[in-house]
Amino acid sequence: MRMSQRRLIAPLAVLGVAGLALAGCSGGPGGGGNNNGDNGNGGDDDNVVTVYGTIADTEAELLEQSWADWEEENGIDIKYEASKEFEAQIAVRAQGGNAPDLAIFPQPGLMADMATRGFLKEAPDAVKSNVEANWTEDWANYGTVDGTLYGAPLMASVKGWIWYSPSYFEENGYEIPQDWKGLLDLTAQIQSDTGNPPWCIGFGSDAATGWPGTDWIEDLVLRQAGTDVYDQWVANEIPFTDPQIKAAFDEFEKIALNPDYVNAGFGDVKSIVTTPFGDPATALVNGDCVLHHQASFYDGFITDAGGEVAEDGDIWAFLMPPYEAGGSAEGAVVTGGGEIVAAFDDSESTQKVQEYLSSPEWANSRVSLGGVISANKGLDPANASSNILSAAIEILQADTTTFRFDASDLMPSAVGAGTFWKGMIDWVNGTSTDTVLEQIEAGWPSS
Repeated sequence: MRMSQRRLIAPLAVLGVAGLALAGCSGGPGGGGNNNGDNGNGGDDDNVVTVYGTIADTEAELLEQSWADWEEENGIDIKYEASKEFEAQIAVRAQGGNAPDLAIFPQPGLMADMATRGFLKEAPDAVKSNVEANWTEDWANYGTVDGTLYGAPLMASVKGWIWYSPSYFEENGYEIPQDWKGLLDLTAQIQSDTGNPPWCIGFGSDAATGWPGTDWIEDLVLRQAGTDVYDQWVANEIPFTDPQIKAAFDEFEKIALNPDYVNAGFGDVKSIVTTPFGDPATALVNGDCVLHHQASFYDGFITDAGGEVAEDGDIWAFLMPPYEAGGSAEGAVVTGGGEIVAAFDDSESTQKVQEYLSSPEWANSRVSLGGVISANKGLDPANASSNILSAAIEILQADTTTFRFDASDLMPSAVGAGTFWKGMIDWVNGTSTDTVLEQIEAGWPSS
């Protein structure tokens, strides 16, 4: 997984749980399941466990490879199915009695909706033990609904990295900034020295265009306003129109809407919307762009672009600094993404698979295959396929880290994958901040 899977292949998240209203439609691709549960699955083999998720193509092949030895040792056949329409179809299939045994949810909010509607099974004791032993309280909370644990975390990403060229910084005497003002000062210095925009930004992601902008806002809200405000914002106890949220847009505006600072290698400010989010990797490697904000998964894009990701390599990264110097003295404050594995079936074989996927054994197996990380404390960072991924694992595992899940993934999909994404597009295209914030907030469900 080079990134949060929702971002890559599930742009239809905007449909979200509205799919429940489509219960009379087809149950979606695939089906079957384990016949020991009471979810209506029509499987006929106790040793077959169906898993449904968004992870596709090469990443799906690696996922299946990660559990292949365990399948053989335990006599259980895991049948994995990927879908670009997971967010819509999981609701349809659950309502229609055609749910998989296990689902890999890229959005805790969607998992919680399935739980509150009575579709999910409480996690078995073995999974609870794994979560208690190997995951932080923050991560455990994302699989918990009304005090009941339903799902265990799977993979993860750390967001808020600023990618840059170490050799370029050394040649020009640039230093890693220690606070937000320092990052703005560095931006101004590079622009002054070169006469070119330092930043490259790409919001393009087909129907999910706009999500990279939400990551910027989330990072800034967390650093500028703090965890309490962030949590209240996610719950809509503080609306988008609140001055504390507008302040994050105002800070991002200092970079994203400044034609002197963007969009290196691609055009003017409005080119941010039309630039595919993966394309800045090439601009970083060939030197057209000096700074880029993106999650830990981006190391794969840089590698694919021909760059070596290392402290002494072509490209490296530092975390977006705290808003004020010393703000992270007690540990990193980061946003991130990941998946939660929850069950629609409580048969013995399903429980065994869910237990394995929550274990350090699985985490080490998958991470050693490359390209992904996990926040599982039993994961050896040395198994990561790159230095930046090892660093991200250590951040996730540290007890001093304050972690908050991607806010748009926690919000109702009508907002998080709907008006928030669209609002970022409109904002870059010239709509005023106040209007954008009102439009985003208007997407919040009334009940």
